[in-house]
Amino acid sequence: MKTKASSFDKDFDNGESVIGHLDLSKTRRPAEEQKRINMDVPVWMLAALDREAKRLGVTRQSIIKMWLAERLQTGQ
Repeated sequence: MKTKASSFDKDFDNGESVIGHLDLSKTRRPAEEQKRINMDVPVWMLAALDREAKRLGVTRQSIIKMWLAERLQTGQ
């Protein structure tokens, strides 16, 4: 009888995907947990964010997160 571990090892050694052997239901990304915030911004700023998000084909939330991450990574 083949054990789960030996089946995992065989697939790994053969360069096959081992994802099917893993329980990903409780996985998380350390230091990447989400925390919801509320933020008030002027209407002109919201309109500008929406225009730029539309131009890039992303959501407003995505553009805000991208810009914040860029700024924090450069230390400015």
